[in-house]
Amino acid sequence: MRVLIAGDIGATKTNLGLFSLEGGPRSPLEEATYRSADYASLEEICAEFITATGAEVSFGSFGVAGPVSGKRATITNLPWVIDSDTVRSALSLAKAVVMNDLESIAYGIALLDDKDLHVLSPGDAHPGGPRAIIAPGTGLGEAYLTWDGFRYRAHPSEGGHADFAPTNVHELALLRNLLGRFDHVSVERVCSGSGIPNIYSFLKEERLCDEPAWYAEQLAEAPDKTAHILSTALDGQHAPEICTRTLEMFLSILGAETGNLALKILATGGIYLGGGILPRILPAVNRGLFLDSFLNKGRLSPILKHIPIRVILNPKVALMGAALIGLEMMETI
Repeated sequence: MRVLIAGDIGATKTNLGLFSLEGGPRSPLEEATYRSADYASLEEICAEFITATGAEVSFGSFGVAGPVSGKRATITNLPWVIDSDTVRSALSLAKAVVMNDLESIAYGIALLDDKDLHVLSPGDAHPGGPRAIIAPGTGLGEAYLTWDGFRYRAHPSEGGHADFAPTNVHELALLRNLLGRFDHVSVERVCSGSGIPNIYSFLKEERLCDEPAWYAEQLAEAPDKTAHILSTALDGQHAPEICTRTLEMFLSILGAETGNLALKILATGGIYLGGGILPRILPAVNRGLFLDSFLNKGRLSPILKHIPIRVILNPKVALMGAALIGLEMMETI
């Protein structure tokens, strides 16, 4: 039995799995998750995983959180460079492929069941219409799918690094604040796990919200400030205003950027919201601020009302997508 090693390679964590043609991309033979920053390279993590499983691996397929040029990828928020030929040689594989992680998520959508998706807006999908994926995680990923007459084909992008476009006076003030800190303010700077502390700091520095002393102490000791801010914001009436305002600005900006993406590719086949943040804050996503911001496109708002929007709940979608492409590669060799 030939075995594929597939991976979802992120700045925070790396998910690896072993797959076979017999089991398919939804049924890994083995799985493991690693903290990416604890390793010097993808090859090092894969070697440890393969040794631990005792498997004989022949092929590799990896979705990577960063731009891919040819056979080479750079992790945007991690000091790694991944080259498919280097990975193939180091792990003694017959062949290895590297793709953008949003590309692997896009391919993984075809493998999702109803239970893997939360319907935010049912819409009215056009058969074969373009589909868009936007995924706030450590960074902000964007991709899209087009129908080729037989199946959907995924196309990666680096849309998360396009300019942040404010839509109201508070967001304009946020942009001015961040221009004092960064040479370029991308939408990722305010619409991702790494961007949420930037919104929080803006509200504090501009004195738009008070930061309670007791919460400042908690946040200073928190190992993950983004997770702490978001979990506190969901704590109803006990949440400090600065946390709830941070969450509201994040959702408003995400809604606007999702609407931008929908208009750019005319995503009549639907929008899929990925990443690790949204499943944890679904109650807030459901309140309507995201959708209001998404639809706020003037004369084109009626078009957006018909676009279905779903939140991806399955955290393994990128791994499954990478496995799908890897297994298809195996079948041809």
